[in-house]
Amino acid sequence: MNIVLAGAGEIGLNLAKSLAHQNHNISIIDNDRDHLDIIASNEDVLTVHGDASSIEVLKNANINKADIFLAITSMEQTNLLSAIIAKRLGAKRTFARVSNPEFLSEGQQVNFTGLGVDKIFSPRILAVKEIGRLLQRVAFSDVFEFEGGKIYSVGFKVDKTSVINNKSLIEIAQRVCDFPLRVLTVLRDDETIIPSGNFILNEGDHIYLSVLSKDLKKVNRLVGKKLKKIKKIMIVGGTALALSTAKKMEQYYKVTLIINSQAKARSAIDDLDSTLVIVGDPSEIELLKGEGIEGMDAFIALTSKSETNIISSLLAEELGVFKTIALVDNTAYIRLSQHIGIDTFINKKDIAADYIYQFVRQGKVQAISSMHGTEAEIIEYEVQENNKMTKAPIKNLDISNQFIIAGVIRAGEANIPDGNFQIITGDKIIIMVHKKQIPFVEGLFS
Repeated sequence: MNIVLAGAGEIGLNLAKSLAHQNHNISIIDNDRDHLDIIASNEDVLTVHGDASSIEVLKNANINKADIFLAITSMEQTNLLSAIIAKRLGAKRTFARVSNPEFLSEGQQVNFTGLGVDKIFSPRILAVKEIGRLLQRVAFSDVFEFEGGKIYSVGFKVDKTSVINNKSLIEIAQRVCDFPLRVLTVLRDDETIIPSGNFILNEGDHIYLSVLSKDLKKVNRLVGKKLKKIKKIMIVGGTALALSTAKKMEQYYKVTLIINSQAKARSAIDDLDSTLVIVGDPSEIELLKGEGIEGMDAFIALTSKSETNIISSLLAEELGVFKTIALVDNTAYIRLSQHIGIDTFINKKDIAADYIYQFVRQGKVQAISSMHGTEAEIIEYEVQENNKMTKAPIKNLDISNQFIIAGVIRAGEANIPDGNFQIITGDKIIIMVHKKQIPFVEGLFS
């Protein structure tokens, strides 16, 4: 597949690396020549220097042969204009990153489609939605929903009080659970393990499993951590993400926002309705105590500095806050969340990449999510006619070392299939796959 990316920032670079390693032909456009030289010396991609909204620059990137054009610079106007021009020059599908939430309404999307922009998205709004899901499902470190929430994949750390601690997967299925679930992968000491039935879970393991929507509450009792309803949350940071999160969450919770800037605080007060805005340094424990952190149900650290977010979240954990979420911009920090106590780390570029991947991956992909801290992904495919997955029951398919079937949607009904289940054309199949097996999976479903 020929893919042209406009913008070599964090999201663009992350996508370029990943897609190039999956044997796509990648061209990347950026104004920063030095940055492009570094990319060219490390990755097998074509680099084009210049303004992505320039017709000549787009032609130099072979836009007429592009299957996909991704405009993901930090400039909204450049993204929209370049996507419109790219479509006129022959790009088959175009995507543009925007910052204005008004553009994301259904009516506006139709307007942009008419202009030649097939899809618009905002990494910030995607991150706000992710935070909202995590606050709704407080027992879990990760929550992925498929088919509008008919099947969930959730992640959590095995606590010493958990009923699944020191149990094998066979024991869990036979003695512990009275509902269907599928253990997908386990992260243990930075190793991603695809477990067999005899695998025994230990305290500290980070486990991912799939479950039907109707049984999600039953999974809570496996966690071992006593649940608490979220009513009061504290957000720290003056970033656009922090303000957007406060704006959204004040509709459902009592929100306190701490900003380390008098000017940004005044602007936030004008924009927010019921949120209490405080000026101060979120890394100062006495300030947090003085503003009632010990009475908060959730703490969300969204400053521009990962280290500040990590430290303040650890302070919140130490002071007894039930749910902590920290924004990090360094993916190396993601694995730390399994070890240092913070419930969940989120990364905007990873969230945006997951959103984009579903349109880039080969086969009829419905959804895709990276399983944070692991080397695995969850992908939802629609099964096409003559796919070899339809030839026999699951137990007779030679897929055990390739991927795990997390769930199947058939005629709108969700299933956690056993070995006797047989896939048919038109099923939507949710699979967990190790990243090194993605080329095999793409070949199977393309």
